[in-house]
Formats: sequence, C-alpha cells, structure tokens
Amino acid sequence: MKHFWLIALSLALSSNALADNTRDPYEPYNRTMFQFNEVADRYVMTPVAKGYRAVTPQPIRSAVRNFFDNLRDVHSFGANVLRGDIAKAGNDFMRVAFNTTFGLGGLINFADAVQMPNNKNTLGDTFASWGWKDSNYLVLPLLGPSTVRDGVGTGISTVYTPEALIHENSVRYGLSAVNAVDKRESLIDETETLNQMALDKYSAMRDIYIGMRNQQIGVVSETNSDEELTDPELVDPEELTNTEEQKQPETTDKTIEQTVDATLEDTPVSDSLNDNNQKSITDTPHAASETNIHP
Repeated sequence: MKHFWLIALSLALSSNALADNTRDPYEPYNRTMFQFNEVADRYVMTPVAKGYRAVTPQPIRSAVRNFFDNLRDVHSFGANVLRGDIAKAGNDFMRVAFNTTFGLGGLINFADAVQMPNNKNTLGDTFASWGWKDSNYLVLPLLGPSTVRDGVGTGISTVYTPEALIHENSVRYGLSAVNAVDKRESLIDETETLNQMALDKYSAMRDIYIGMRNQQIGVVSETNSDEELTDPELVDPEELTNTEEQKQPETTDKTIEQTVDATLEDTPVSDSLNDNNQKSITDTPHAASETNIHP
C-alpha cells in the first residue's frame, strides 16, 4: 500500500523536512479513516506481509518489486510528459525500455545498476507543477496519507494504468494484491519503528507526509533558518554566560561624567545656595561668643 511506502521514505528525511503549515480541515474524518486503515493493516496486511516474507525467498521478492517499479516508471513517464519535462520523460522512457528489454520484463533492474536517473514522478507532482501546490491533507481508504491533489492524481492513475491493458479481471486484481503485499512487506521494519517512536501516530504520519511532499514539489518553508529555536538544555553554560555579559552595558569614565553632569543640571541653583548658607551657619560659632561682648 502507498500508506507504508510513504512512511519508509519519510523516515529517511531530516527533521527540517517536517511540515511547516499543515492544512488539515478534515481532521475528524481523517482520524476516523486512519483508525480504519490501522485496523485493516493490523489484522490483514501485516500478517499477510509477514507470511509472504517467511515463505518467499529474497531473490523472488526483489524480482517482484522490480517488476512493479518498472510499471511505476511508466506512470512517471506520463506525468512528466504532461508537465512538459522532456528530459525527465526521456529518462523514464529509457528506464522502461532498458529494464523491459534486458531485464526480462522488468524483473531485473538494470537501470539502477547503470545509474540511470530514477524520477518516479506522479500526477500529483504534475498538478503541483501547474500551480496546485497548496492542498488539504486527506487520508484515503486503505491507501493512507494523501492530499486532495494527490488523491485526484491517484484516482486517475488507477484508471489509466498499464494493468488496465489486461482484460482478465482475475489476473489484474491478482497483480494489484501482490503489489500491495510486496510494498507492505518491504516496510515491516520501518512501520514497527514508527509505532515505537510516535506518541500520536496520526499526527506524526500527517506531518511527515506533508513535509515530504513539500520537499518533493518545492514548497519553501516560511520559517527563517537564522531564527531556529534551541532547547535551553542544549546550550553551553559558558556560551550563555558570555552572551549575557555581552548584553550588559559597559561602564566607562565618560559614562560617569555624563551622569554627574545630568545630576547637576537637574538641581536648582537656589536650593544649592540655601544648602550652602545652612551649612555655613551650622559650622560658625555664635556671634556673641566669637566677639566676647560683655555688659
């Protein structure tokens, strides 16, 4: 399922790729659908995926994964043609031609071996390149995290897919089931790690998905990297002391002189004279004693 493939990719991203402005106006519905998907995964997909891993040798699982990756390159080719990116469309075409011809219908991935560019673009990327970059978060039944934009692209891709060329319904549905089980098996370890790490798994998956999609379609964060927050526990005490010392004003002789001058200017002249006269009277002996006048 796309649900789990997205988790694996997102776990490899750095923390600055997390969503900056998550738009989730459908959160009540999304949380309900998320819980439904969790139950379906816990009781159906995870046991089937673990059983598939247990009974299927690694070379066969790799061949199955390569086959479906080759079909994804077909989707990527169409998406890049629609967005007018001829260079990426050419890369996708060469990957499909190379792996289909020399890789036994895509069972062997020779394109990665010779380091051909691996785009894996979707119709959601095409819509974003046309200007539809801001889109509300949406949880799809069984498919998991998405947006309205990416959900529309997924619906169109589901109808116009290479598997649709197969007219036998049993074969077509069988391929879809194998593809879902193979994707789930490849992400068993990653999802168990996320279960252990996330307190609110819904919020964690939503923020990681939106952050990953923002990075893929080129949405620039509005947060200024020069104003990043730092946990106080992680600040060096000496560095914090130096910073506080730098913020304290320096006291100089010039500052003292300016303070004295300002004090003198604020003191009235009459008050100063009265203070001086009072001091003189106090310090001078009585006039009669000083002149020794007797009757």
